[in-house]
Amino acid sequence: MNPEDQNPVPADESLPESNFLAEPMPAAEPLSRPLSAPDPPETRFLKAILFGEHGLRIGWSVAIFFILTLLFMVGASILGGIFAEKVLHIKLTDLTPVSAVLGELMQFVSIAAAVAVCALIERRRITDYYLKDQRRPLHFVTGAVGGFAALSLLVGALYWGHWIHFGPIALSGVAIARFAAIWGLVFLLTGFVEEGSMRCYLLFTLTRGINFWWALGLVGCMCLSGVAFHNGGGIWGIYIISALGLVPCLLLYISKSPSAGFWQAAWATSTFFGFIHTGNNGETWIGIFSAAAIGFVFCVSVRLTGSAWWAIGFHASWDWAQTFFYGTADSGYVAEGHYLTTAPTGAVLWSGGSAGPEGSVIVIPIVLIVLLALVAVYGRRARVESPSPAVQPQLS
Repeated sequence: MNPEDQNPVPADESLPESNFLAEPMPAAEPLSRPLSAPDPPETRFLKAILFGEHGLRIGWSVAIFFILTLLFMVGASILGGIFAEKVLHIKLTDLTPVSAVLGELMQFVSIAAAVAVCALIERRRITDYYLKDQRRPLHFVTGAVGGFAALSLLVGALYWGHWIHFGPIALSGVAIARFAAIWGLVFLLTGFVEEGSMRCYLLFTLTRGINFWWALGLVGCMCLSGVAFHNGGGIWGIYIISALGLVPCLLLYISKSPSAGFWQAAWATSTFFGFIHTGNNGETWIGIFSAAAIGFVFCVSVRLTGSAWWAIGFHASWDWAQTFFYGTADSGYVAEGHYLTTAPTGAVLWSGGSAGPEGSVIVIPIVLIVLLALVAVYGRRARVESPSPAVQPQLS
């Protein structure tokens, strides 16, 4: 007998059909996961101090930025000083075009490094700080043209009023192009340094979390420092710009305007921009006020164009025209290698004296004209909405 014949299956009987396809097996119950324990009170307290609704609180962001900038500046000054003396055989304290390039380059590297580290901490891109712009070249060029035109208008008004005197041309031949390029590089770096810190990082960061009372506190501290440390007559320019911004920012705060944060940040950063100029030699209250006022105009340009590129171009061109092209004084300093030669004449109130054209009372209507022109050109167009820093997506 074959083994297959044992226990044969009847022909009319079949094996039971499998219900595997017809009736799926019930899904296995997921394994229970233990719930994570809540953070202890001290951890929650620490997180509340460090982080807000939109990430790291702005106070810590600003403090980290200033600390990093200081550290990088110290390191750059040491290395730059050694390089200047051992390789270039010059001193950074010498007021020459080459030392100016090296000094501005060190500041640029320091600011760029500080912003890069802050961007890494905040999980953002560097371009998020008001540098993202599809019309970047156009805005930069129009800003540069505007800066040269505005400074030329100011010098022309001084000449018309006999408050500035033109002397002989100081350069000729190849020297004109050489010094024009050197000073162009210097002030391009200046534009990136000052606008990159003020109208890019600080304006962006403060906008995402400042309110009226914090802005008032920052501005008030700058005003009180003038009383405590006697910053000279220039501090009155800070008092004036502070007073001018007080009521508008308060009204925006009371009305709960969506744009209140931006304008409060603009008030604080513009006042601070004027404040850091109080230590310059030969500055007057008009020069300090004009620096703060033009800082506010740059904030308006960020609001209207969506980026800081117009401000960078204007800032670089204004300084280049003042220092190189017209050869006027700037904070008591007349640069080596200027093209034209000028000297202030008449009353200091009108001529600006050692402070240069920026110290003349005529600079105030010039700044107002720039503001009106900026609004006329960009305000009538479909404004490029600058993305709110509060809702900027962070990198994962």
